[in-house]
Amino acid sequence: MRLSIVIPVFNERATLPALLESVARVSLDKEILIVDDGSTDGTREYLKDMAQHPGEGVRVFFHDRNQGKGAALRTGFREVAGDIVIIQDADLEYDPQDYPALLKPILDGRADVVYGSRFLGGPHRVLFFWHYLGNKILTLISNMLTNLNLSDMETCYKVFRSEVIKNLTFTSDGFAIEAEMTVKIARAGYRVYETPISYSGRDYSEGKKITWKDAFPTLWALVKHRFFSG
Repeated sequence: MRLSIVIPVFNERATLPALLESVARVSLDKEILIVDDGSTDGTREYLKDMAQHPGEGVRVFFHDRNQGKGAALRTGFREVAGDIVIIQDADLEYDPQDYPALLKPILDGRADVVYGSRFLGGPHRVLFFWHYLGNKILTLISNMLTNLNLSDMETCYKVFRSEVIKNLTFTSDGFAIEAEMTVKIARAGYRVYETPISYSGRDYSEGKKITWKDAFPTLWALVKHRFFSG
């Protein structure tokens, strides 16, 4: 079993080195695919230096301009060579030490897709109530449209058998990719599991990017891909 770790990156120079060290410490057969989405804070230069001597199993890709998380993920998905694919944000909110728990339902043959939930009892930093409420509302609407009973649709940690990624086509460029993936996974009838994860959320002074405005394209993506897309 080989794990493909897809890391979309946009302006994460302050956290990316520590994140990559944490990923490297995970003792699994793995490849790391880093996609820089037009960073302007020094991340791009850091990754260009890395690309000269990337290390075993590490590949780096560059977008000429910022296109959004979904576009970066599509670039990474096209390049995966492993048996299982996991999405890893480039900040330090999600801990790679959770990988074994996330992989277990797939390795046991019980799941095709696993979501790492921030709301199932794992340790987490206490932050924004309104973000929490917005997440729960979006997850509720997602569940109503997909007939799933997820607790955390917007989580970064989504894990797939590679066949799932190869069989589905995604089009969203921004954060709405989370909703599109969820709808299409449900429509295809894949077996979905959730497992608790730890979560060290950031505030805006620490570089958090998603805002309340991102809820609107997410809502549209849920409706669009449930009723209008192929």
